[in-house]
Amino acid sequence: MTIEYPAQYWKDYELLDSGRGEKLERFGKYTLIRPEPKALWDKSMTESQWRALAHVRFTPGAGFGKAGKEDSGTWDLLKKMEDQWWIGYRGEPDPVTHAASDLDFRLRLALTSFKHVGVFPEQAPNWEFIFRETSRLCRIHKANGLPAPKVLNLFAYTGGASLAARAAGADVTHLDSVRQVVTWARENMERSGLDGVRWVIEDAMKFARREAKRGNVYQGIILDPPAYGHGPDGEKWKLDELLFDLMKNVAAILSPREGFMVLNLYSNGYSSMLGETVVREAFGKEHPLTLESGELALTDSFGKVLPLSIFVRAKR
Repeated sequence: MTIEYPAQYWKDYELLDSGRGEKLERFGKYTLIRPEPKALWDKSMTESQWRALAHVRFTPGAGFGKAGKEDSGTWDLLKKMEDQWWIGYRGEPDPVTHAASDLDFRLRLALTSFKHVGVFPEQAPNWEFIFRETSRLCRIHKANGLPAPKVLNLFAYTGGASLAARAAGADVTHLDSVRQVVTWARENMERSGLDGVRWVIEDAMKFARREAKRGNVYQGIILDPPAYGHGPDGEKWKLDELLFDLMKNVAAILSPREGFMVLNLYSNGYSSMLGETVVREAFGKEHPLTLESGELALTDSFGKVLPLSIFVRAKR
């Protein structure tokens, strides 16, 4: 198991401090205080220091901590700020030539009623992996006169992973069940100077099953499923009950030759070993995978490590 963090050269994001169930984060020119149940330790700065730095603080609502409503609440404005703003992400420079990366996109941020702002910054290592693997597949396809590799992003949210795959040259399908979120992702694509992403508003399980029945195949598949959710037609999603069935459908539509998969899980109580076992058993032994797993984490400016999700990556 490995622990991976966003690179320090990403200047538009910084975890300033964490503790007492909260985190103090800077996204571009604004600093936010948000709940973080995993921050079980003391804060390194005082409460007055936090308030002096922060522009806004999220206050949990009555449903906070309840399944399906655990992120609900309101924002308390501490300083004047815009309702929406933009940050950028630039990928890791070439380790040999130090040339700038082609992984370069923009993300619109906003204060939502669910404590989210439009990006999960700990996902940066996954973006790097997706970009590297997609670039590798693009070179292979080009050398063999094949069309661009197809990448499917399920539960795709505002599209950081979709933009990473598209920036590398993939034919990308971006799927989410919420129309407003897909519109948000399209804005991010356009602001990033990219185009050509296929947008799908549908239930992820239903889409994966249909693609498997049709025999459609993707060279890359990305999944970031929530613990609970609903499809556009009221379909119910519960991670504990449906993850394995979804992974079996993913196994059916991932290319049996060159390809990759990324599974990210936020659900408390899930370990990287559990994730590996789910993936290995869903794919079976017919088409073996090379697996790696670990945790995605943030480190605050005082050196406290905040683990936030587990990942399983597969290559063949």
